[in-house]
Amino acid sequence: MNAKHKILVVDDEDDVAQLIRQKFRRQIREQEYEFIFAQNGLEALSQIQEHPDIDIVFSDINMPRMDGLTLLEKIGETSPLLKTVIISAYGDMANIRTAMNRGAFDFICKPFDFEDFEHTLGKALKTADQIKGTIQAIQENNILKMYVNNSVLQFMCCKQYEESLLSTETIEASILFVDIVGFTAISEQEQPAVVIHLLNQYFDIMVKAIIAEDGYVDKFMGDAVLAVFRGENHLARAIRAALTINECTQSIKNPASGMQVILPKVSIGVNTGEVISGNVGSATLKRFDFTVIGDVVNTAQRLQSVAKPGQILITQETFEKADGLFKCQKIGSIPLKNKANPVNVFEVMSN
Repeated sequence: MNAKHKILVVDDEDDVAQLIRQKFRRQIREQEYEFIFAQNGLEALSQIQEHPDIDIVFSDINMPRMDGLTLLEKIGETSPLLKTVIISAYGDMANIRTAMNRGAFDFICKPFDFEDFEHTLGKALKTADQIKGTIQAIQENNILKMYVNNSVLQFMCCKQYEESLLSTETIEASILFVDIVGFTAISEQEQPAVVIHLLNQYFDIMVKAIIAEDGYVDKFMGDAVLAVFRGENHLARAIRAALTINECTQSIKNPASGMQVILPKVSIGVNTGEVISGNVGSATLKRFDFTVIGDVVNTAQRLQSVAKPGQILITQETFEKADGLFKCQKIGSIPLKNKANPVNVFEVMSN
């Protein structure tokens, strides 16, 4: 059984480890605390790498090979969420100021006042627990999962944040592009509050259907949604989500009794194949959009653009990959924007 909290103490004085083990023997025995010891900054960095679940670091300043201020700087670069408490001699205000400017959580003085040590430890662990709780909440938050997949969650907590910004990968995925047909006309005729309420009703139906099939919303684009499905049976899941969206949006109730327009239907394009997944944006502005791009994505959008209200369109290649799992009707050869030749298109009718 692992201890509740893991604390790294970095000090080249041999008696420090013995004093701490003696002072906190009850907490160690009850597995509330586990202490790990290092005698210099280089050993500490090795321990952090070996034990990524370390909660707090207590570090002396004056040590051989790598001093505490250098260690503090290295921790800030490699483990920015890890809190460090600096151990300093009385009156060493210059080093204390340097440590605080480099991000030290707090400092304590030698010789140890263990009442102060315990109070500082408790305060630091409380902060560490809050950070871990926040990260866990992000990872478990269903609202966030509407918009991103697990790769993005890992990216958000990644230590190599800057290096990850421009990372890309080629993946097999199915793309669903759905648009509310004629919504612009409604937005021009109705009150803004009514328009937003109605749009959110449509989006809520789409998102629920996408999540139910283990997909994620890549982005909202005006009155359209781009969704991505990865993993096992991603094409079948994307088409099932499309059918659900098509069916459920036709049963939306009028949000305002005075509306003079007929509630719109949706048009949907589904496509499957290799896409590029990565962060697209501006390094200068530090604004990036984790998204998918490529011909497969573009074709899904083109299929949606030619679909009639209530239609779900796929290419012949996608139809063949669906392997008879859905009832489809051949539409014929249709020209799509930016395609040199017309594309054979099928309409998905039902499961």
